[in-house]
Amino acid sequence: MSSLLPTYARMGVGFVRGSGSHLYDSINTKYLDFGSGIAVNCLGHCHPKLVSSLKEQSSILWHTSNMYQIPGQEKLANRLRDLTFADSMFFTNSGAEAVECAIKMTRRYHYANGQPEKFRIITFKGSFHGRTLSTIAAGGSEKLTKGFGPKVDGFDVLPFFTNMKKVEGHITTETAAIMIEPIQGEGGIRSVTKKNLVALRELADKHNILLIYDEIQCGIGRTGKLFCHEHAGVTPDIMPIAKGIGGGFPLGACLAKNSIAKHMTLGTHGSTYGGNPLAMAMGNAVLDVLEEESILNNVKNMSAKLKVELINLSKKYPELIDEVRGLGLMLGIKLQRDPKEFIAQAFENKLLVVGASENTIRILPPLNITSEDIKEAITKLNKTCIDELKKNKAI
Repeated sequence: MSSLLPTYARMGVGFVRGSGSHLYDSINTKYLDFGSGIAVNCLGHCHPKLVSSLKEQSSILWHTSNMYQIPGQEKLANRLRDLTFADSMFFTNSGAEAVECAIKMTRRYHYANGQPEKFRIITFKGSFHGRTLSTIAAGGSEKLTKGFGPKVDGFDVLPFFTNMKKVEGHITTETAAIMIEPIQGEGGIRSVTKKNLVALRELADKHNILLIYDEIQCGIGRTGKLFCHEHAGVTPDIMPIAKGIGGGFPLGACLAKNSIAKHMTLGTHGSTYGGNPLAMAMGNAVLDVLEEESILNNVKNMSAKLKVELINLSKKYPELIDEVRGLGLMLGIKLQRDPKEFIAQAFENKLLVVGASENTIRILPPLNITSEDIKEAITKLNKTCIDELKKNKAI
């Protein structure tokens, strides 16, 4: 019997090494990784720059505590500031911690402005913001909250409207913010249109509430822009990020405008490990590679090629594939039925993909994939489709 909590339905394999877009098990069986640790390994496995940066930093300094200045924090914060809407940020170890910080920032902002009654945050069905008590309440689904009651108060979970102007009817005197993922990951690769992102920005401004874009999964180049909201030409007031920014090392951040960040004064928030020297070295290395290797251009080129191939696959197997969704290298294959068997069969064919709601399979390859990686993935997906149809006919 395992000594680990039985909270995961783990695949029957343990990987021992990785290189680029591939993983290898203990007997050297090769798998194509198009899940990237759920959009975490944005530069694949063991990218030389990340390896050398980690080795260099680990030989110098690991941890000191935020009781002292950490030069890497200032460097990474300044770079993210120059690349985004944000004036200030707080570094965390995970996405859930970054969302927690965003929630606290929101409440603190309204409190400091003499409106403590404004504490409720509008969120949307299908969203995923983490697994702490407050972030599961923000997501709202029974799958996340069942058995963990009573729910943390302060979240109004609305339908995922095709017209986000409908949100206005749910804004009250207690509403503090709207929080949304520009593309829902766990929710089935459901994209918020540019028009709807603009509409939410307009509503937030009109009602003097904050707008939070959760870019934990869709940020750091995954859609072809550094952050997904850039496609719509609008900016949030607060933005939690994580996953790709560490390239595989635990790292998150909560970015904000100064008008909000300035109220997070001495003692209002903290983290023992957040922003440690090792994490900062990795975050800076990821930004280096994004620039040095023109990663965003690669995402645009490779995603166009991959999406065409996936659409062709959907046309070839319409009885199995309903549609192809998503943007950049955050793509989804929506199936006609539950994707568990398909994911298991893809695993048998040595292809790793990730499940999501709405019968959707997430395709989240490294951002530096090659044409050869795409060709290999399509070959494996094609075989998986054939295998699944054969099984279905046999039944």
